[in-house]
Amino acid sequence: MRTGEPLPTVGEVLASLATGLWRWDNEAGLVTLDAECARLLGLPAEPTTLTEAGIRSRFHPVDWNEIDGIVQLAVAEGTLAEARLRIMDEQGRVIRTVRSRSRPSVHPETGEYELVGTLQEVSEQPPGAAARTPVTGDWRRSREAFLLDAGRALAEARSTEEVLRVAAGLSMPGFTPDGLAVFGAETDRLTIIGHHGHQPGDEGPFSHMSLDTDYPAAEVVRTGRAVYLSSPEDYKARYPASWPLAQHFGRQSWAFLPLTVAGRTMGAWMAAFSYPVSFTPDERSVLTTVARMLAQALSRAGVAESERELTDGLQRSMLPTLGPEIPGMSVAARYVPTGGGLQVGGDWYDMIPLPGGTSRTKSGAGRFALVIGDVQGHDVRAAGLMGQLRIALRAYASEGHRPDAVLSRASRFLYGITDSVTQDGESMDPRFATCLYVEVDPATGVLDIARAGHPDPAIRMADGTVLMRPTAGGLPLGVDPDADYPTTRLVLEPAETLLMCTDGLIETGGHDLDTGWRRIRRILEEHDGDMDVLADSLVQAVHGPSSHHSPGPLIDRREDDIAVLLLCRIGEGCGCGSTADVIAPPVRRTMVTVAQAEPERVAGARQQLRELLHDWACDDQVDSAVLMTSEMVTNVLVHTDADALLVAQLSGDTGERRLRVEVTDGSDDLPHKRRPGELASSGRGLVLMELLADAWGVDPRGQGKSIWFELYESSGKSDDPPDFGLSDDGDASEDSPA
Repeated sequence: MRTGEPLPTVGEVLASLATGLWRWDNEAGLVTLDAECARLLGLPAEPTTLTEAGIRSRFHPVDWNEIDGIVQLAVAEGTLAEARLRIMDEQGRVIRTVRSRSRPSVHPETGEYELVGTLQEVSEQPPGAAARTPVTGDWRRSREAFLLDAGRALAEARSTEEVLRVAAGLSMPGFTPDGLAVFGAETDRLTIIGHHGHQPGDEGPFSHMSLDTDYPAAEVVRTGRAVYLSSPEDYKARYPASWPLAQHFGRQSWAFLPLTVAGRTMGAWMAAFSYPVSFTPDERSVLTTVARMLAQALSRAGVAESERELTDGLQRSMLPTLGPEIPGMSVAARYVPTGGGLQVGGDWYDMIPLPGGTSRTKSGAGRFALVIGDVQGHDVRAAGLMGQLRIALRAYASEGHRPDAVLSRASRFLYGITDSVTQDGESMDPRFATCLYVEVDPATGVLDIARAGHPDPAIRMADGTVLMRPTAGGLPLGVDPDADYPTTRLVLEPAETLLMCTDGLIETGGHDLDTGWRRIRRILEEHDGDMDVLADSLVQAVHGPSSHHSPGPLIDRREDDIAVLLLCRIGEGCGCGSTADVIAPPVRRTMVTVAQAEPERVAGARQQLRELLHDWACDDQVDSAVLMTSEMVTNVLVHTDADALLVAQLSGDTGERRLRVEVTDGSDDLPHKRRPGELASSGRGLVLMELLADAWGVDPRGQGKSIWFELYESSGKSDDPPDFGLSDDGDASEDSPA
């Protein structure tokens, strides 16, 4: 060119450089080519316009599939779209390889974009270069495998710490950062969520940095666009204010990408490299995909951690502590929510100090109540109803009501709040709750028990014998507002432990009530530690180790909520408060009341006696004791208007023990020995006692009488007890010994 001559046109310059010019109108779906561009595509060397399908037919199909992702990435980041593409002829042969460079222009109103770019022929890639450049081949296959593995690993991460650990271990194909950092945003400040490849304390200058700071991560959070810095010179030129903070790390390239979820930028991810990286479109595509997966994983982890925090706070606010310490008694409890969701449910326990009362310990501690219950369901509503019911029970107990009155009022309360109508006029789903309420006198060990559809309690005696104690009960709370709840009185002897639990402990693992109780009984019998050890042993035997709301482990996969409450009256050898050895053999004792209206409980009394004699040396003597006990209790129900009180006591050393069974009633009529004929259906009771018992008698009382018998383990008497037709339901064919 001579001085003063006009500059050549853009087309002339590009033609002299063997570079074609094209324009892609995305809205119209048309591509306009100049003559050089048409030539490079194997068309006549003249300007032309093609449809998208027409232009697509000129490229290798694998390369064309890459175009959309590269263009979308450039549109999102406002950067150049660059790719290497293979040109095909009509026979499907590759005739040349071209490089396309373009910049998208997005219409601000419609969101449609237009691409204007260049096309230039380039040489084929040398062998081995595919791993570090954006061309089809091994690099693409490595990238796809990497993204699949990274996506799987990030999807399985359950906490923010696990997500960051996975991100730090990612090895990207062809280029791997040696420094990572995840930034968050709180109001107008930048925070550090986690980092890798830096020394402790290096994050200090970047923590709580203002979003207005001239720092790449702050800009990414502000704008939602990625920032790529291929060299220290780029970094220093674009961010001179923050360059001194990054300089001493000795890195050569940086990528700052937005962490975006549902259109909202929640933070930024920095990947820093100790060697120069050009950040080609394929490399940017990998980084962008990882950033999206990382954002999703962090979002899921944040939600899960928030739910766990909510669950923990909700349960801790609803479940009480077991203080203050009760002199002479030890209490332990465990609560384990079911797995899934917020892990909240309807099981609960409580310990309530009761007002007044004449029984006071030396420290001033008086009577208290233990409550355990289960509201129907494992959802948030069940947890809410549980909280309301627990407060109501505590209020009624604090007013001084007896156990039966406390449960009656609680049932009416639950019925009222579940049998109601919501604001939109729809009826609420009715719910019920089971409950076991025990009023405890720590000075005497007396337990007054009221039960509302809940599993019966069990007692572990001082020598390890375990009895399930049947108690009178009523309907679950909330079913009938006028339901009655009779009270059962038991005495907890020194070194004995009371177990109260919800059905989740019993029936988990495919067990029913019977097999579940047998499993729990074995654990109680083998226990020789303190109360916390026993509580942990019970829940761990059902579920195995993991974490829960009290000391001791449980797993995360649970079929039902579990609540366990243990009360031990401290005595020698119990393991909870006294370390002294047992000097005298412990005494086993059980007491059962059989009401006139509950003759079916005779079978329960027989079962109680069999459990009491589980290790008696002579099985025939056990059968004899059960038969005589059934006769005595049945006699009271048939021939008097009173209830029968059964007390059975086992004392002495093993092999030389004595069993004494006594049945008391309120009638003054004494039984008399008779001589029934062979066909008589009654009158053999005292004859039976005389034949089978080592000793027996009838004692008048101030009001009523008691009939008793004794068996001695060493005597072996009654090796072959007579068969009087004892039935399974508790009735005997000989209905009276009188």
